[in-house]
Amino acid sequence: MPNISERDLGTYPFSSSFLDSITEENCREKGREVNRKALINKLNSINFHGGYALITLIHRRYQRRITLKASPQPCFDEQADFLWIDREGIQEKLKNYEFDTLIIADGLMLVVVRPEIVAMTPQGLRVLLPRAGCEVRSRKTRRYPCLPIHVQVLQNSAHFPGVLQDFTASSFSVRLSAIAPQTFNWLNPTEPVTAILSNDTMPLFAGECHIVYQSLGQKTRSVVLHTNSHMTPRFKAKEFRSPRQELVPSPNIQFLHPLTGKKVDLGVINISGTGLAIEEDMRNSVLLPGLIIPMLHLTFATSFTLDCMAQVIYRRPRSNDPDETQVICGLAILDMDMEQHVNLLALLHQANDPHSYLCNKVDLDALWHFFFETGFIYPEKYALIQAKKEKFKATYEKLYTESPRIARHFVYQDKGVILGHMAMLRFYSKTWLIHHHAANRTLSQKAGLVVLEQIGRYANDSHNLHSSHMNFVMCYFRPDNKFPRRVFGGVSRFIQNPKGCSVDDFAYFFVQPEKAPPHEKAMGWELQPCIEEDLVELSYFYEHRSGGLMIPALDLEAGLGVTDELDQEFAKLKLKRRRLRLSLKHQGELKAIILVNLSDVGLNMSELTNCIQIIVLDSDGLDKENLLAALAELGKAHFENDKVPVILYPVKYAEDQEINYDKVYSMWILNCQNLDQYFKFCNTFLARI
Repeated sequence: MPNISERDLGTYPFSSSFLDSITEENCREKGREVNRKALINKLNSINFHGGYALITLIHRRYQRRITLKASPQPCFDEQADFLWIDREGIQEKLKNYEFDTLIIADGLMLVVVRPEIVAMTPQGLRVLLPRAGCEVRSRKTRRYPCLPIHVQVLQNSAHFPGVLQDFTASSFSVRLSAIAPQTFNWLNPTEPVTAILSNDTMPLFAGECHIVYQSLGQKTRSVVLHTNSHMTPRFKAKEFRSPRQELVPSPNIQFLHPLTGKKVDLGVINISGTGLAIEEDMRNSVLLPGLIIPMLHLTFATSFTLDCMAQVIYRRPRSNDPDETQVICGLAILDMDMEQHVNLLALLHQANDPHSYLCNKVDLDALWHFFFETGFIYPEKYALIQAKKEKFKATYEKLYTESPRIARHFVYQDKGVILGHMAMLRFYSKTWLIHHHAANRTLSQKAGLVVLEQIGRYANDSHNLHSSHMNFVMCYFRPDNKFPRRVFGGVSRFIQNPKGCSVDDFAYFFVQPEKAPPHEKAMGWELQPCIEEDLVELSYFYEHRSGGLMIPALDLEAGLGVTDELDQEFAKLKLKRRRLRLSLKHQGELKAIILVNLSDVGLNMSELTNCIQIIVLDSDGLDKENLLAALAELGKAHFENDKVPVILYPVKYAEDQEINYDKVYSMWILNCQNLDQYFKFCNTFLARI
């Protein structure tokens, strides 16, 4: 570690005249007196923590000062010993310099001591401590020494690598190198720079700064940078933000500071599913706006701890009082394990409304009773599922009692009685399917709306987290069902942008493979796995016809590839999830895309996750007979059911081909980046009820 002058340190920018003015006689005018006993305790504390003190030496002829780092040895009386940290060139320095001042620094205060020198050698020095030293406040916020953090400073395409030396909550000192052909003349001190701090694995900070000081040096230089912003927005600004709640007892955050490696423990003022606010003492603040904390522990008393990645997004005084000593820092949750995030949201949902439950252990007998009582399972639907009711029960046992990563349920209940229920299923890589919306309106007029609000709040809290895998939420609803038509259809009409929210209608019918009439496959017709070109053509067709969100939401994008990650999540619960993407072609020309969705019976009551889904691209070139023959072939090959559900797009094709269908299902898809618009509509809608 090179020896640097007091100006080079940046951390301790005190002039020679300032040091000359600190004497025992005027100490009371400059700062608080620190007695010898306190000096000894400070030196022993530095020794215990492996730190260093600063020794200033003054040139015998030119009165120039240099500052060296020295490690204090255990001290028990007035005699104090120090060892030089860097001994390179020390012998030459001792010929030209003599001892001047001992400085003990803790990042916030300086204690300036004028001891009596006993001996000074190339190994170290021995002094006799005076009766007292002088404590001088050096800055408003403490400056902390750092781990060897990599630094990059960028300005107008010039790049200067370096190492972080120390930091405060609003500035930091870096040691930069100039690598040819770049010189430090390329670093314009009047223009902002971009500073990037990183460890060996990830970036920790990136932001715009301005230069407040730089030393002289041709190859290396110390530069002090001050951040230009007290706020670093992480995500797109929301009009409808997650409500912050003050919990009792309030949790704490604990983490190893990424720049120092030291443990930090701070109390939480308020918290939501997307972030939290904490309070710091301004002088000892450690949270730099923009700083990423790779592992933060959110501790609730001694009961349980939740882990997340977080980022400091703002830092501001608690009040406008010029004498304010506290600052409020806001942290955004960048990512969190899905199950832990559900635990956090479940706590917050109940803190907001004690009757609202998220992914609780449901009494399944009570749930089935609720489904029948509310008419969610109506006679026609029960006729379809009654023969397989035991399989239905087994599937629901796994979804509602084993905390799966693929399912969420929202329950509104009072005194053990379920009044409202809604559920979601992750059936596509980045899309969650909403289903099972039901409420007992006899006992509660608001239960259905509460669970609808819950699911919206969950999406608002979760969609920015990578672990949630939630770019879209979707559902199927019957256009003749008044409530979902007004809510989901109303959202689409309100947003008026199919890339924000889209609705596409599908004809729903059954095929019975064993009863299908014999049909000899005509020459030139092929059913084969989709290739990239087929998906590209599908995207062109759909964009022209609808322009909605079906292609990305249903994992039909070209180039996306096929992954079994979601299949494995289902397999962990001993559940089935498999999707086949097939192309129906005639003489090489694409006529339809057929998706075979395979899952356990009962995963969705209407079997929309265990069905054949068809998108007809060439209505004129695909006749009814060849389509039904392909469906019968797939039904025999992949389904055990006597009747295989099919949904077909567009509905007009079914009408033109005179395919008898039972009903129409509207596929509603919301881009989660448009949740503000969703909530705006819901508020307007609810105000009219």
